[in-house]
Amino acid sequence: MYRIKSYVKGLDKEMQGGIPEGSVVLIAGKPGTMKSSFAFNILYHNANKDDKSGVYVTLEQGRDSLLSNMEGLGMKLSGLEKEISVLDLGMIRKKLIQLTNQTWMEVFKMYLKNLKKNMDIKLVVIDSLPILEVMAKFTSAREELFHFFEWLRDMGVTAFLITEMKQDSDQFCQYDEDFLSDGIFHLDMKREENVVNLFVGIVKMRQTSHKRGYYPLIFDKDGFEVVTE
Repeated sequence: MYRIKSYVKGLDKEMQGGIPEGSVVLIAGKPGTMKSSFAFNILYHNANKDDKSGVYVTLEQGRDSLLSNMEGLGMKLSGLEKEISVLDLGMIRKKLIQLTNQTWMEVFKMYLKNLKKNMDIKLVVIDSLPILEVMAKFTSAREELFHFFEWLRDMGVTAFLITEMKQDSDQFCQYDEDFLSDGIFHLDMKREENVVNLFVGIVKMRQTSHKRGYYPLIFDKDGFEVVTE
Protein backbone atom coordinates (compact mmCIF):
# COMPACT_ATOMS: atom_id res chain seq x y z
CA MET A 1 0.00 0.00 0.00
CA TYR A 2 1.31 3.43 -0.92
CA ARG A 3 1.13 6.02 1.85
CA ILE A 4 1.06 9.81 1.86
CA LYS A 5 3.41 11.34 4.40
CA SER A 6 2.11 13.96 6.81
CA TYR A 7 5.59 15.48 7.06
CA VAL A 8 5.00 16.03 10.74
CA LYS A 9 8.27 14.81 12.21
CA GLY A 10 7.69 11.71 14.32
CA LEU A 11 4.04 11.25 13.35
CA ASP A 12 4.31 9.10 10.23
CA LYS A 13 6.18 6.33 12.04
CA GLU A 14 3.20 6.07 14.40
CA MET A 15 0.93 5.08 11.49
CA GLN A 16 3.07 2.71 9.42
CA GLY A 17 4.65 5.44 7.33
CA GLY A 18 1.72 7.73 6.61
CA ILE A 19 -1.88 8.01 5.41
CA PRO A 20 -3.13 5.31 3.01
CA GLU A 21 -3.35 6.83 -0.46
CA GLY A 22 -6.93 7.57 -1.54
CA SER A 23 -8.23 8.12 1.99
CA VAL A 24 -10.72 10.78 3.07
CA VAL A 25 -9.37 12.19 6.35
CA LEU A 26 -10.91 14.65 8.81
CA ILE A 27 -8.71 17.20 10.56
CA ALA A 28 -10.81 18.14 13.58
CA GLY A 29 -10.21 20.65 16.31
CA LYS A 30 -11.45 23.69 18.15
CA PRO A 31 -10.50 27.23 17.07
CA GLY A 32 -6.81 28.02 17.48
CA THR A 33 -5.45 24.49 17.13
CA MET A 34 -3.60 25.19 13.82
CA LYS A 35 -5.83 22.94 11.72
CA SER A 36 -5.34 24.97 8.53
CA SER A 37 -1.56 25.13 9.06
CA PHE A 38 -1.44 21.38 9.77
CA ALA A 39 -3.32 20.65 6.52
CA PHE A 40 -1.32 23.10 4.42
CA ASN A 41 1.87 21.57 5.80
CA ILE A 42 0.87 18.20 4.32
CA LEU A 43 0.06 19.77 0.95
CA TYR A 44 3.16 21.95 0.87
CA HIS A 45 5.75 19.31 1.72
CA ASN A 46 4.24 16.65 -0.53
CA ALA A 47 4.52 19.12 -3.41
CA ASN A 48 7.98 20.35 -2.42
CA LYS A 49 9.57 17.00 -1.59
CA ASP A 50 7.55 14.37 -3.46
CA ASP A 51 6.31 16.34 -6.52
CA LYS A 52 2.68 15.58 -5.67
CA SER A 53 0.33 18.27 -6.92
CA GLY A 54 -2.50 19.41 -4.71
CA VAL A 55 -5.26 21.96 -4.25
CA TYR A 56 -6.20 23.89 -1.11
CA VAL A 57 -9.84 25.00 -1.15
CA THR A 58 -10.45 27.82 1.34
CA LEU A 59 -14.11 28.60 1.94
CA GLU A 60 -13.63 30.96 4.90
CA GLN A 61 -10.32 32.79 4.54
CA GLY A 62 -9.37 34.68 1.39
CA ARG A 63 -6.64 33.29 -0.83
CA ASP A 64 -4.20 36.16 -0.24
CA SER A 65 -4.75 36.08 3.52
CA LEU A 66 -4.19 32.32 3.65
CA LEU A 67 -0.97 32.49 1.62
CA SER A 68 0.31 35.39 3.72
CA ASN A 69 -0.26 33.37 6.90
CA MET A 70 1.42 30.28 5.48
CA GLU A 71 4.41 32.31 4.28
CA GLY A 72 4.72 33.65 7.81
CA LEU A 73 5.13 30.03 8.91
CA GLY A 74 7.87 29.42 6.36
CA MET A 75 5.71 27.75 3.69
CA LYS A 76 6.14 30.02 0.68
CA LEU A 77 4.28 29.15 -2.51
CA SER A 78 6.95 30.78 -4.69
CA GLY A 79 8.35 28.14 -7.04
CA LEU A 80 5.49 25.73 -6.36
CA GLU A 81 2.74 27.44 -8.38
CA LYS A 82 2.57 24.49 -10.78
CA GLU A 83 2.22 21.98 -7.94
CA ILE A 84 -0.15 23.81 -5.56
CA SER A 85 -3.38 25.56 -6.51
CA VAL A 86 -5.31 27.65 -3.98
CA LEU A 87 -9.02 27.99 -4.73
CA ASP A 88 -11.19 30.32 -2.67
CA LEU A 89 -14.92 30.88 -2.27
CA GLY A 90 -14.88 34.06 -4.38
CA MET A 91 -13.69 32.14 -7.46
CA ILE A 92 -16.45 29.56 -7.05
CA ARG A 93 -19.13 32.24 -6.61
CA LYS A 94 -17.91 34.07 -9.72
CA LYS A 95 -18.12 30.91 -11.83
CA LEU A 96 -21.53 30.11 -10.31
CA ILE A 97 -22.88 33.46 -11.59
CA GLN A 98 -21.55 32.66 -15.05
CA LEU A 99 -23.08 29.16 -15.00
CA THR A 100 -26.54 30.01 -13.69
CA ASN A 101 -27.98 26.60 -14.57
CA GLN A 102 -25.64 24.73 -12.21
CA THR A 103 -25.73 24.30 -8.44
CA TRP A 104 -22.93 25.42 -6.13
CA MET A 105 -21.83 21.82 -5.60
CA GLU A 106 -21.79 21.12 -9.34
CA VAL A 107 -19.53 24.14 -9.89
CA PHE A 108 -17.31 23.07 -6.98
CA LYS A 109 -16.92 19.57 -8.41
CA MET A 110 -16.25 21.02 -11.87
CA TYR A 111 -13.32 23.01 -10.50
CA LEU A 112 -11.80 19.95 -8.84
CA LYS A 113 -12.33 17.79 -11.94
CA ASN A 114 -10.56 20.40 -14.10
CA LEU A 115 -7.66 20.58 -11.66
CA LYS A 116 -7.42 16.80 -11.62
CA LYS A 117 -7.32 16.77 -15.42
CA ASN A 118 -4.91 19.68 -15.90
CA MET A 119 -2.62 19.28 -12.86
CA ASP A 120 -3.13 15.61 -12.01
CA ILE A 121 -3.73 16.62 -8.40
CA LYS A 122 -3.07 13.92 -5.81
CA LEU A 123 -4.09 15.81 -2.65
CA VAL A 124 -7.13 17.93 -1.83
CA VAL A 125 -7.67 20.06 1.29
CA ILE A 126 -11.13 21.52 1.96
CA ASP A 127 -11.25 24.27 4.59
CA SER A 128 -13.78 23.81 5.97
CA LEU A 129 -16.33 20.99 5.76
CA PRO A 130 -19.06 22.81 7.77
CA ILE A 131 -18.94 25.76 5.33
CA LEU A 132 -19.12 23.40 2.36
CA GLU A 133 -22.21 21.81 3.88
CA VAL A 134 -23.84 25.23 4.25
CA MET A 135 -22.93 26.37 0.73
CA ALA A 136 -24.12 23.10 -0.82
CA LYS A 137 -27.49 23.42 0.98
CA PHE A 138 -27.72 19.71 1.74
CA THR A 139 -31.28 18.51 2.35
CA SER A 140 -30.29 15.02 3.49
CA ALA A 141 -26.82 15.73 4.87
CA ARG A 142 -25.63 12.23 5.80
CA GLU A 143 -26.69 10.67 2.50
CA GLU A 144 -25.28 13.51 0.40
CA LEU A 145 -22.04 13.51 2.36
CA PHE A 146 -21.74 9.76 1.81
CA HIS A 147 -21.97 10.34 -1.95
CA PHE A 148 -19.54 13.28 -1.75
CA PHE A 149 -16.95 11.22 0.14
CA GLU A 150 -17.34 8.43 -2.44
CA TRP A 151 -16.93 10.99 -5.23
CA LEU A 152 -13.63 12.13 -3.70
CA ARG A 153 -12.44 8.51 -3.50
CA ASP A 154 -13.47 7.89 -7.12
CA MET A 155 -11.43 10.96 -8.12
CA GLY A 156 -8.34 9.08 -6.99
CA VAL A 157 -7.18 11.77 -4.56
CA THR A 158 -6.25 11.76 -0.89
CA ALA A 159 -8.57 14.31 0.73
CA PHE A 160 -8.24 16.24 3.98
CA LEU A 161 -11.42 17.89 5.27
CA ILE A 162 -11.05 20.44 8.06
CA THR A 163 -13.90 20.45 10.55
CA GLU A 164 -14.44 22.92 13.37
CA MET A 165 -15.35 21.58 16.80
CA LYS A 166 -17.42 23.65 19.21
CA GLN A 167 -15.75 24.88 22.37
CA ASP A 168 -18.20 23.10 24.67
CA SER A 169 -18.41 19.82 22.76
CA ASP A 170 -16.26 16.74 22.11
CA GLN A 171 -18.09 15.89 18.87
CA PHE A 172 -15.83 15.93 15.84
CA CYS A 173 -18.60 16.89 13.42
CA GLN A 174 -22.34 17.32 12.97
CA TYR A 175 -23.57 14.72 10.49
CA ASP A 176 -21.61 11.53 11.34
CA GLU A 177 -18.79 12.49 8.99
CA ASP A 178 -16.45 10.70 11.41
CA PHE A 179 -18.12 7.39 10.52
CA LEU A 180 -17.92 8.13 6.78
CA SER A 181 -14.26 9.14 6.83
CA ASP A 182 -11.25 6.83 6.56
CA GLY A 183 -9.22 8.71 9.14
CA ILE A 184 -9.36 11.41 11.80
CA PHE A 185 -6.60 13.65 13.14
CA HIS A 186 -7.76 15.43 16.28
CA LEU A 187 -5.88 18.62 17.18
CA ASP A 188 -6.43 19.69 20.77
CA MET A 189 -5.08 22.27 23.18
CA LYS A 190 -4.47 22.35 26.91
CA ARG A 191 -3.64 25.27 29.15
CA GLU A 192 -0.84 24.57 31.59
CA GLU A 193 -0.04 27.51 33.87
CA ASN A 194 0.41 30.43 31.44
CA VAL A 195 1.11 28.35 28.33
CA VAL A 196 -1.32 26.82 25.84
CA ASN A 197 0.11 23.56 24.47
CA LEU A 198 -1.09 21.75 21.36
CA PHE A 199 -1.63 17.99 21.00
CA VAL A 200 -2.53 15.70 18.10
CA GLY A 201 -4.16 12.29 18.22
CA ILE A 202 -4.72 9.72 15.48
CA VAL A 203 -8.28 8.87 16.40
CA LYS A 204 -8.89 6.73 13.33
CA MET A 205 -6.95 5.54 10.28
CA ARG A 206 -8.28 2.64 8.27
CA GLN A 207 -5.88 0.00 6.95
CA THR A 208 -3.34 1.19 9.50
CA SER A 209 -1.98 -0.02 12.81
CA HIS A 210 -1.59 3.10 14.94
CA LYS A 211 -1.42 4.17 18.53
CA ARG A 212 -4.35 6.08 20.00
CA GLY A 213 -2.47 8.31 22.40
CA TYR A 214 -2.17 12.08 22.10
CA TYR A 215 1.22 13.55 21.31
CA PRO A 216 2.50 17.06 22.08
CA LEU A 217 2.52 18.98 18.80
CA ILE A 218 5.28 21.53 18.30
CA PHE A 219 5.77 24.05 15.50
CA ASP A 220 9.04 25.92 15.01
CA LYS A 221 11.33 27.05 12.18
CA ASP A 222 11.77 23.40 11.13
CA GLY A 223 8.03 22.78 10.83
CA PHE A 224 5.68 20.50 12.76
CA GLU A 225 6.95 17.80 15.10
CA VAL A 226 5.36 15.45 17.63
CA VAL A 227 6.99 14.24 20.84
CA THR A 228 6.41 10.50 21.06
CA GLU A 229 8.62 9.60 24.02
